[in-house]
This record gives sequence, C-alpha cells and structure tokens, in this order.
Amino acid sequence: MIYDIAIIGGGPAGMMAAGRSAELGANVILLEKNKDLGLKLLMTGNGRCNITNLIEDPRKLVQAYGANGKFLFSALSKFGPREVIEFFNQRGVRTKVEDNNRVFTASDKAADVLRALVNYLKYTRVQVRTGARVKEITSLDNKIEKIILANGEEIVANKFIITTGGKSYPLSGSTGDGYKWLKDFGHEIVPTLPALTSLVLKDKFIPELEGVSLARVQISLLRDKKNLFSGIGETVFTRDGISGPLILNMSNLIGRELPAKLKLQIDFYPDLDLSGLDKKIQKDFQVDKNKSFKNFIAKLLAPKLAPIIIKLSGIDPEKKVNQVSGEERRMLIRLLKEFGLEIYGLAGYERAMLTSGGVKLSEVDPKTMKSKLIDNLYLAGEMLDLAGPTGGFNLQVSWSTGYIAGESAAGLDLGFSPVKW
Repeated sequence: MIYDIAIIGGGPAGMMAAGRSAELGANVILLEKNKDLGLKLLMTGNGRCNITNLIEDPRKLVQAYGANGKFLFSALSKFGPREVIEFFNQRGVRTKVEDNNRVFTASDKAADVLRALVNYLKYTRVQVRTGARVKEITSLDNKIEKIILANGEEIVANKFIITTGGKSYPLSGSTGDGYKWLKDFGHEIVPTLPALTSLVLKDKFIPELEGVSLARVQISLLRDKKNLFSGIGETVFTRDGISGPLILNMSNLIGRELPAKLKLQIDFYPDLDLSGLDKKIQKDFQVDKNKSFKNFIAKLLAPKLAPIIIKLSGIDPEKKVNQVSGEERRMLIRLLKEFGLEIYGLAGYERAMLTSGGVKLSEVDPKTMKSKLIDNLYLAGEMLDLAGPTGGFNLQVSWSTGYIAGESAAGLDLGFSPVKW
C-alpha cells in the first residue's frame, strides 16, 4: 500500500501534523517507536501541560524566540495561540490563563491534551503504528522513497513528515534519531545542546543548599565581569546546582558561551541598592542590637543559606550585632547583593526540557515547513533550530509547525476533500 503521507514521530508536532493532513482527506500513517503516543507531552509543565502562551502582539510573541523567531511569523499567523486554544476547547479541553500569559488545561492534567489529540487521530482515521522503530529511510533523486522499519517492513508514501523531536527527556524516546537521517540527506544540523535545563555549579557548599527556594531574587550571568543577562524571579537549589524559571531561560545562552568561565551573581534584595540595603541593615542592627550575628542572619535568609553567608562574611557568629564593625557590615551587604556562584556546566539532556540547535532554518520553507533539499519532505517541532523560553512557547512551536506541515503536505496541492465534522 502506498500512503499519501507517512509521519515519523508521535509527539505533539507529529500528532498535530497527522490529524491536520488526514482532516484534509489524505491517507496518513503515523509511526511512533514507543508503545504509546505523546510520552513527552505527559511530562510537560510537571504533568500540567502549559499548552501555549497567550501573547496577543505577534511581534512580541516572535521576539520571545530570539533571532530565529522571525521564521515563525507565517506559522504563528496561521495557527497561533488563539487557534491552539480554540482547537483544544472544541475537543473538550477547557483551558485557563495563569500569570505571564501561560495557558494550562483547567484540570491541570496533560493527559486531557493527549486524549484530545488521540481522539483527533481516530476521528480523522489516521493509521497509528506504535512500537514502530525506523531502521532506515531511503531516498533517490532528492526524494524519499520509503521507510524501512526494524522488523523489515517497508512503508511507502508520496510525502513524508519527520517530527522526531530533540534529545531532551531521552526516557521518553527523544534520542535525536532525526538529526542523523537529515544529515544524511544533506541538511545542516546546528550543534545541539540541552536547553531549559538546570545548571551544575562548582561551589563546594552547593549540596548543603539542596531544596532552598528563593521567591524573588535577581540573578545575573557574568563573563569576565561583563553582564550577559539579568532577570528577577524564582530559583531553587538542587543537589549539584541551581534551577528555576530564571535559570532555565538563561541555560540556552550559557550553553552557547561555555566553556568560557561563567559566574552567577544573586542579589537577595533586588528592590534596594547598596545604600538602601545598608540603611536597612543599620536600622535592623539597632532594633536587634543584643542579638548574636548568627541569630540575626537567620531572620534575613533561608536556614540553610544563613551559615554559608556567615562563613563567607568572616564575621564571628556569636558577636552581638551592635559590635559588628562598619567594614564587616559592608562585607555582609556585598554578599547579600553580589552572592557569587561558579558555573561548571549544564545538566544533561535527561534533565533538559528542550534541545537547542537542530535543522538549520534556512533549509526549510517557513510557509510550508517543506525541506528545500528533499522534494517530498516536511519538518516540524523541536528538531528545528528553534528554542523559546519556558511558559508554553515551545509547545506552541510544535502545534504551529506541525499544523502547517500537515496542511502543506496534504492541502490544496493534492486536492483532497476535507473531513466533514
């Protein structure tokens, strides 16, 4: 049997592409090497599934993806955040908007999103094959001929869509298989790195801080005292480093800067400058003048953090605060405003939410997601060189590029009759 379209990869982009192309009347087969579809989707947002980010201004939405964001103008215009919300609402998934325009399922369950997509595939009669591991893809004269599965079965189609994802969450089956196939076809692969991931730090005291959460601090990324990035938000220490939204969003930049010597600098009081914090500390010293320095610090910082600040300050922990010298106080203030940490590197793909790098965007038509090198090939999802911040931006890439790829591969050019709802 010759299919109209064969799709490799049953993640968000692959399911969207399959459903949309079949909705337009194409005969579609979707191949997934895992025993179930959408395993990685179930992990997103800690199981809550942040399906998109509702930024109304298209320019601001595109800017969130950095220099490569302009590639998404066409796809987001056709199937942007509003369309994604409507798509899932129409299929029984109620949504809600939380802080920073993040859109979640009303139930806080990623399983509801997966269920809607699986039903979409059933309704549009996509043939789904799970446990279908691809061994080889053959091509001739700049066209893909067929897919050869590990069991020897051959899948022949007129057009092909590859949506195999990146390397993050390898336990979900995302092992970067697509990069090798596409490289063999002549596509350039921008070097990949873990993105939206935690950092590993060199400082010996880090294990002592595991679990410490900081609600509102400013974190700056420094290279040779040059500030590369600063932001205010939440962060949390891990067993070997630091994580949280701020850290995740700067991890892509850090990955590109390494192996340069990089440092983080934490400001525990971002709303006060040095002078303002000095006045606050002096006032607090007067109120608690008979309190020991160690007990005073325990009021300012998390319990696990206090002894480290005391040690770094060099101030006798038993000293009464009214005996702390001006020089010692200024040292304390610098520590509270400029708490330095040395970066060892990024946590690996097993802890990364995303892969940065991937198929070079200049080799893909942004209006159709069609390969410019292979005549009957379309690409979508995380395997493209697109990396957005946390907050639903990267699932939006999967929805938009998957939808466009599916529509382009099985749209007006093939003249199919759309499925009637």
